[in-house]
Amino acid sequence: MKDIAILLPYKENFTENNAGAASIWVKDYLNRSKLKKRSIVYGNLEDNSKPLLNNFKNLKIGSSFVKKNISYTNKLYKEYLKYHFKIIEIHNRPESLLYLIKKKVKAKLIFVYHNNPQDLRSSSSIKERTFIAENTDQIYFVSGWVKNKFFENLPYNHRNNCEILYPAINPIKKFPKKEKVIIFTGKLNSSKGFDIYGKSVIRILDKFKNWKAMAIGNEPREKFNFKHDRLKILDWVNHNKILNYYKKASISVVPSRWQEPFGRTAMESAAFGCATITSKKGGLPETFENSLFINKINEHELYKIIKKLIINVDYRKKIQKINWKNVKHKLSDHVSKIDSLKNFYLNSKFNFNKGSKLKILHISTFDERSDHRLFNISIANKISKGFIRNDHDVINFSYRNYLTKNLVTKNNSYINDKITNITENYRPNLIVLGHNNILENKTLSNIKSKYNSKIILWYEDALGQKGEGPNWKNNLNLIENNHHLIDQYYLTTHPDEIRTKIQKKKLNYLPIPVDPNIENLTIYDYKNRYKDLFFALSHGVNFGKLKKGKSDERENFIGNLMQLFPNLKYNILGISNELPKWNYNFYKELAKCKMSLNLSRGKPLKYTSSNRIAALVGNGIFTFIDINTKFNDFFDDNEVGFYKNVKDLGNKIEYLLKYPKKINEYGKRGKEKYFKLFNNKIITKKIIEKTF
Repeated sequence: MKDIAILLPYKENFTENNAGAASIWVKDYLNRSKLKKRSIVYGNLEDNSKPLLNNFKNLKIGSSFVKKNISYTNKLYKEYLKYHFKIIEIHNRPESLLYLIKKKVKAKLIFVYHNNPQDLRSSSSIKERTFIAENTDQIYFVSGWVKNKFFENLPYNHRNNCEILYPAINPIKKFPKKEKVIIFTGKLNSSKGFDIYGKSVIRILDKFKNWKAMAIGNEPREKFNFKHDRLKILDWVNHNKILNYYKKASISVVPSRWQEPFGRTAMESAAFGCATITSKKGGLPETFENSLFINKINEHELYKIIKKLIINVDYRKKIQKINWKNVKHKLSDHVSKIDSLKNFYLNSKFNFNKGSKLKILHISTFDERSDHRLFNISIANKISKGFIRNDHDVINFSYRNYLTKNLVTKNNSYINDKITNITENYRPNLIVLGHNNILENKTLSNIKSKYNSKIILWYEDALGQKGEGPNWKNNLNLIENNHHLIDQYYLTTHPDEIRTKIQKKKLNYLPIPVDPNIENLTIYDYKNRYKDLFFALSHGVNFGKLKKGKSDERENFIGNLMQLFPNLKYNILGISNELPKWNYNFYKELAKCKMSLNLSRGKPLKYTSSNRIAALVGNGIFTFIDINTKFNDFFDDNEVGFYKNVKDLGNKIEYLLKYPKKINEYGKRGKEKYFKLFNNKIITKKIIEKTF
């Protein structure tokens, strides 16, 4: 598996004989990295060139492109689309970094500055560097000097994603055998101080006949004609050969005039036991613990320091041993830093919710808009409390609070944006759509793919065709939306009664739950109940009042009952301008009565009821239910009363009124059985078990 792409500058020669600073940095770090096998190095080489590492892939761009770097980076982008790298590490080309940022790649972007950021295209201005700082996952600088140049004139001087990661080296275990050789490596130009090296070293060679000098490098743009029979000038040689020359050399000279971003030659020659002389330009003082600085970069100053080292042998050897023993930048130490970062990125999908307990986002209506007028019949509140009773963590989101003219937009985009932000912050294991299907397909899809959240929907209104309940067809269309993204459905209409395109295995029956803190009455214990039968209907719980001119078939049923059994004492709400009652006012009306009727709109359906069944049976009042609902699968006749028709209901009421103790006993048994079967802790536990 290749998770990591490393992009070299397209001019970087990733070969043994001509490797530049970035190539050596990548080669050294990757050779010691535990992530080597998961990395691909991308560069631009001629066909016959042999790369430094086997895990190299050529992005050869040829010579026909005008914007070579963009064409080169685009080739890397195509590789990203093919392999979906999790990390892309870019070296020293801000233009390539910006290209990938603008492409919005999902890979983590690591950028390494090897030079002065202000001298690089797409990084020279304050605006460009600020953008890079704020849009790159991690930035490394090869020295503190380079880092300071990056932050120069920026509105801040620190960012958490900006660190120094020095070039580093593997120290040699044994101090090498030294020869009387002075060495200079690098470009043979005046910026590197080669001119003063040549002049001073010729004077040294004339004075000290048993010493030799050498220079390794080239510079076609600047020529110097330094000649001496003991001065050897070589063209570029491969990195390993240079290191071997450092082993033999006694003195190394790095007298740069220009601001060195780091100064690898200084670090390496000191680590290999040279007495190394450097200027203080750029990052050179950071390469090793140096005591041989050339303060005035001129021939005479350099000559004096070299002469002192040659004459004072003990002094020279002492410095050599100090440099060899005290390597400042060890590769083993530095590799672990970047490996740790990459491993963090590669394994960043943490299980923040580790353990058996879940984080649940419940999107429903929690009755704030009605000032919790419906707290005692709110299924949403009971389900949330059930999750909490099972020790899960729950956040309630009342979507209706955002359905206003000012906030709602096409497809409820405001709510979708809110839920997207909440999931980003909370990262729930489970999202519960409570009696709604308001989220867009895109929102649900993104949540599932990004956070692997389960999504379920519960619904309490009529869904069965046979029942001919109100709005069953619209209700069914509503829950079918996005059914391929919803893992499970929990419906108060039994699935046997539903004809739908939703997969049958996703459909589950949801009993109306009770909660011990809400259904806490014991009507069977109450004295002085002077009414025989309680029944309540409304024209919509959210509306809360009766609607003029509206009626339903339940009024006909009650009318027939009252006509057939006129001697019964009725307490009927929602009919004949008797306004519905809510919460504690509802309980007061219930407490007047010996028995109650649970009657839902439409034809009776299997296990299907309005949410008032919990408020009745759960509060200990003996309750009658149509036998065609098949609730007798759960309850016996001495727990819940079952009737076949209006006349059968009236007869049973009249019979029980003769035995008040039985009414109380049956009410108590009904409450106990309902809580045993359908309390919210049990129901939500079953929901979790089924969903997961």
